[in-house]
Amino acid sequence: MKCLYYVAPTLKSTLDISDDLHAVGINDYFVHVVSRDESGLKQHHIHSSNYLETLDLIRDGLIGAVLGFLAGLLGVWALQYFDALGPKIHVPMLVNYAIVATVTLFGAWEGGLIGIATEHKKIARFRDDLDAGKYLILIYVLLIKEPAVRAMMSERHPEAALAAVDRHFINPFSALKRHAEGDRPGPRAQPKV
Repeated sequence: MKCLYYVAPTLKSTLDISDDLHAVGINDYFVHVVSRDESGLKQHHIHSSNYLETLDLIRDGLIGAVLGFLAGLLGVWALQYFDALGPKIHVPMLVNYAIVATVTLFGAWEGGLIGIATEHKKIARFRDDLDAGKYLILIYVLLIKEPAVRAMMSERHPEAALAAVDRHFINPFSALKRHAEGDRPGPRAQPKV
Protein backbone atom coordinates (compact mmCIF):
# COMPACT_ATOMS: atom_id res chain seq x y z
CA MET A 1 0.00 0.00 0.00
CA LYS A 2 1.19 3.50 -0.81
CA CYS A 3 0.15 6.91 0.38
CA LEU A 4 -0.13 9.58 -2.31
CA TYR A 5 0.01 13.18 -1.10
CA TYR A 6 -1.88 15.72 -3.21
CA VAL A 7 -2.16 19.42 -2.45
CA ALA A 8 -5.52 20.88 -3.52
CA PRO A 9 -6.09 24.64 -3.65
CA THR A 10 -9.74 24.87 -2.52
CA LEU A 11 -12.41 23.09 -0.53
CA LYS A 12 -14.51 22.69 -3.70
CA SER A 13 -11.60 20.98 -5.45
CA THR A 14 -11.09 18.72 -2.43
CA LEU A 15 -14.76 17.76 -2.45
CA ASP A 16 -14.65 16.97 -6.18
CA ILE A 17 -11.50 14.89 -5.72
CA SER A 18 -13.13 12.95 -2.90
CA ASP A 19 -16.18 12.21 -5.08
CA ASP A 20 -14.02 11.16 -8.04
CA LEU A 21 -11.94 8.89 -5.82
CA HIS A 22 -15.14 7.15 -4.75
CA ALA A 23 -15.93 6.58 -8.43
CA VAL A 24 -12.52 4.93 -8.92
CA GLY A 25 -13.19 2.58 -5.99
CA ILE A 26 -11.40 4.32 -3.12
CA ASN A 27 -13.68 4.65 -0.09
CA ASP A 28 -13.57 7.26 2.68
CA TYR A 29 -11.46 5.08 4.95
CA PHE A 30 -8.53 5.43 2.51
CA VAL A 31 -8.88 9.19 1.87
CA HIS A 32 -7.88 11.59 4.62
CA VAL A 33 -7.68 15.35 4.29
CA VAL A 34 -5.43 17.56 6.40
CA SER A 35 -6.60 21.15 6.65
CA ARG A 36 -6.68 24.11 8.97
CA ASP A 37 -10.43 24.36 8.13
CA GLU A 38 -11.79 21.34 10.03
CA SER A 39 -15.31 22.78 10.16
CA GLY A 40 -15.43 23.08 6.35
CA LEU A 41 -14.44 19.42 6.04
CA LYS A 42 -17.12 18.34 8.51
CA GLN A 43 -19.78 20.48 6.78
CA HIS A 44 -19.10 18.79 3.45
CA HIS A 45 -18.69 15.30 4.99
CA ILE A 46 -15.08 14.97 3.89
CA HIS A 47 -13.08 12.44 5.89
CA SER A 48 -10.49 14.44 7.82
CA SER A 49 -7.17 13.16 9.09
CA ASN A 50 -6.68 11.54 12.48
CA TYR A 51 -4.21 12.24 15.27
CA LEU A 52 -1.79 9.51 14.13
CA GLU A 53 -1.43 11.36 10.83
CA THR A 54 -1.11 14.89 12.16
CA LEU A 55 0.77 14.39 15.44
CA ASP A 56 4.10 12.68 16.11
CA LEU A 57 2.63 10.46 18.83
CA ILE A 58 3.94 7.09 17.58
CA ARG A 59 7.39 8.28 16.51
CA ASP A 60 8.11 10.22 19.69
CA GLY A 61 6.57 7.47 21.82
CA LEU A 62 8.89 4.90 20.26
CA ILE A 63 11.90 7.16 20.71
CA GLY A 64 10.92 7.71 24.35
CA ALA A 65 10.52 3.96 24.89
CA VAL A 66 13.98 3.24 23.45
CA LEU A 67 15.57 5.98 25.55
CA GLY A 68 13.69 4.73 28.61
CA PHE A 69 14.87 1.17 27.95
CA LEU A 70 18.48 2.33 27.68
CA ALA A 71 18.12 4.44 30.83
CA GLY A 72 16.61 1.46 32.65
CA LEU A 73 19.53 -0.77 31.61
CA LEU A 74 21.99 1.91 32.71
CA GLY A 75 20.17 2.25 36.04
CA VAL A 76 20.21 -1.50 36.69
CA TRP A 77 23.89 -1.65 35.76
CA ALA A 78 24.68 1.26 38.11
CA LEU A 79 22.64 -0.36 40.89
CA GLN A 80 24.67 -3.54 40.62
CA TYR A 81 28.08 -1.99 39.89
CA PHE A 82 28.08 0.53 42.73
CA ASP A 83 26.32 -1.76 45.27
CA ALA A 84 23.81 1.00 45.94
CA LEU A 85 21.84 -1.13 48.41
CA GLY A 86 24.92 -2.40 50.20
CA PRO A 87 27.59 -5.02 49.51
CA LYS A 88 25.68 -7.95 51.01
CA ILE A 89 22.30 -7.25 49.38
CA HIS A 90 21.75 -8.97 46.03
CA VAL A 91 18.99 -7.54 43.82
CA PRO A 92 16.85 -10.32 42.26
CA MET A 93 16.61 -10.43 38.46
CA LEU A 94 12.84 -9.92 38.64
CA VAL A 95 13.41 -6.55 40.32
CA ASN A 96 15.91 -5.62 37.60
CA TYR A 97 13.37 -6.53 34.92
CA ALA A 98 10.70 -4.50 36.72
CA ILE A 99 13.00 -1.48 36.88
CA VAL A 100 13.80 -1.68 33.16
CA ALA A 101 10.12 -2.19 32.25
CA THR A 102 8.98 0.71 34.44
CA VAL A 103 11.54 3.14 33.05
CA THR A 104 10.76 1.97 29.48
CA LEU A 105 7.04 2.61 29.98
CA PHE A 106 7.77 5.98 31.55
CA GLY A 107 9.93 6.90 28.54
CA ALA A 108 7.15 5.83 26.15
CA TRP A 109 4.64 7.90 28.11
CA GLU A 110 6.88 10.98 28.12
CA GLY A 111 7.66 10.53 24.41
CA GLY A 112 3.95 10.25 23.69
CA LEU A 113 3.27 13.48 25.56
CA ILE A 114 5.95 15.21 23.51
CA GLY A 115 4.45 13.67 20.34
CA ILE A 116 0.99 14.99 21.15
CA ALA A 117 2.43 18.50 21.23
CA THR A 118 4.43 18.08 18.00
CA GLU A 119 3.21 18.23 14.41
CA HIS A 120 3.95 15.04 12.45
CA LYS A 121 7.27 15.28 10.60
CA LYS A 122 5.69 14.27 7.29
CA ILE A 123 2.89 16.82 7.59
CA ALA A 124 5.26 19.58 8.76
CA ARG A 125 6.72 19.71 5.25
CA PHE A 126 3.36 21.03 4.04
CA ARG A 127 2.88 23.63 6.78
CA ASP A 128 3.22 26.58 4.38
CA ASP A 129 0.58 25.15 2.03
CA LEU A 130 -1.78 24.40 4.92
CA ASP A 131 -1.27 27.87 6.41
CA ALA A 132 -2.08 29.34 2.98
CA GLY A 133 -5.50 27.63 3.13
CA LYS A 134 -4.73 24.66 0.88
CA TYR A 135 -5.77 21.08 1.55
CA LEU A 136 -3.44 18.10 1.83
CA ILE A 137 -5.15 14.94 0.58
CA LEU A 138 -3.70 11.61 1.71
CA ILE A 139 -4.82 8.76 -0.55
CA TYR A 140 -3.98 5.25 0.64
CA VAL A 141 -3.97 3.09 -2.44
CA LEU A 142 -3.09 -0.49 -3.29
CA LEU A 143 -0.41 -0.93 -5.93
CA ILE A 144 -2.92 -2.35 -8.43
CA LYS A 145 -5.17 0.74 -8.11
CA GLU A 146 -2.38 3.32 -8.09
CA PRO A 147 -2.20 3.82 -11.89
CA ALA A 148 -5.98 4.38 -12.06
CA VAL A 149 -5.87 6.93 -9.23
CA ARG A 150 -2.91 8.79 -10.73
CA ALA A 151 -4.52 8.83 -14.18
CA MET A 152 -7.81 10.12 -12.77
CA MET A 153 -6.04 12.81 -10.76
CA SER A 154 -3.96 14.05 -13.71
CA GLU A 155 -6.94 14.04 -16.11
CA ARG A 156 -9.70 15.42 -13.91
CA HIS A 157 -7.80 17.45 -11.33
CA PRO A 158 -4.69 19.11 -12.75
CA GLU A 159 -5.03 21.82 -10.09
CA ALA A 160 -4.06 19.27 -7.41
CA ALA A 161 -0.33 18.69 -7.43
CA LEU A 162 1.22 15.35 -6.52
CA ALA A 163 3.49 16.48 -3.70
CA ALA A 164 4.89 13.21 -2.33
CA VAL A 165 4.65 9.44 -2.32
CA ASP A 166 5.18 7.25 0.71
CA ARG A 167 4.99 3.49 1.12
CA HIS A 168 2.72 3.67 4.13
CA PHE A 169 1.98 6.62 6.34
CA ILE A 170 2.09 4.93 9.74
CA ASN A 171 5.80 4.00 9.55
CA PRO A 172 7.17 6.83 11.70
CA PHE A 173 10.78 6.57 10.53
CA SER A 174 10.40 6.24 6.76
CA ALA A 175 11.54 9.07 4.53
CA LEU A 176 9.06 11.06 2.50
CA LYS A 177 9.85 11.56 -1.19
CA ARG A 178 8.70 14.88 -2.59
CA HIS A 179 8.08 15.06 -6.31
CA ALA A 180 9.33 17.93 -8.38
CA GLU A 181 7.29 18.92 -11.40
CA GLY A 182 9.78 17.45 -13.87
CA ASP A 183 10.65 14.13 -12.24
CA ARG A 184 7.35 12.39 -11.85
CA PRO A 185 7.93 8.69 -12.38
CA GLY A 186 5.96 6.62 -14.83
CA PRO A 187 3.81 3.70 -13.72
CA ARG A 188 6.68 1.17 -14.01
CA ALA A 189 9.57 3.21 -12.60
CA GLN A 190 8.49 3.94 -9.02
CA PRO A 191 10.98 5.41 -6.56
CA LYS A 192 11.43 3.36 -3.41
CA VAL A 193 10.73 5.40 -0.33
